Amino acid sequence: MKIINIGEKNSVLNTFIAEIRDKDIQKDAMRFRINLKRIGEIFAYEISKTLHYSNKEVVTPLGISTCNIFDDQIVIASIMRAGLPLHEGILSIFDRSQNAFIAAYRKYGKDNKFNIQVEYASAPSVEDKILILADTMLATGSSIVLAHKRLCEPAEPLHTHIVAPIASADGVAYLSKNMSHKKTTLWVGAIDEELTTKSYIVPGLGDAGDLAYGDKR
Repeated sequence: MKIINIGEKNSVLNTFIAEIRDKDIQKDAMRFRINLKRIGEIFAYEISKTLHYSNKEVVTPLGISTCNIFDDQIVIASIMRAGLPLHEGILSIFDRSQNAFIAAYRKYGKDNKFNIQVEYASAPSVEDKILILADTMLATGSSIVLAHKRLCEPAEPLHTHIVAPIASADGVAYLSKNMSHKKTTLWVGAIDEELTTKSYIVPGLGDAGDLAYGDKR
């Protein structure tokens, strides 16, 4: 699995990452969602550089122009609900893509231990397509692995791009171990070293779903 941390280079992405982390700016839920959408657009632009392109003739009002246009079919998938603003940003760039949505959550037991439950997936076939799987935070990595497994039943995509603006070092290691045999690229904006006993990323940013859409029961 290839890992690309685009936050290592200076760009406006780092401003948006800083703002979604900032506890005062987080009080504005609309700005939080807009920043995630902007981040999704940036990741989509970077992913676009990896696609397959061919020359196409485009008829203008005054003649014909030859343009390089990507040929790949794309499926954008996100884990609800935190991944939805990110999904919107990616879709605004790859606006003709097919879309998939997955419901996954942590089911806690004793001693802060939990299992990831994937209860719902609405998705087209990913066979011979480029799959972009997005979630705002990559904590343990379990949700992404299970979501990818569900999406790839029974067919495999040509390539999977995983987008996670904030990731933990443990989550990155888990994906590297469990998806090493896949044609996969992990795109992150920042990698945080600490994961608490409750599997919260530190410094992280808190609960992205709550910050975007309000508290849940």
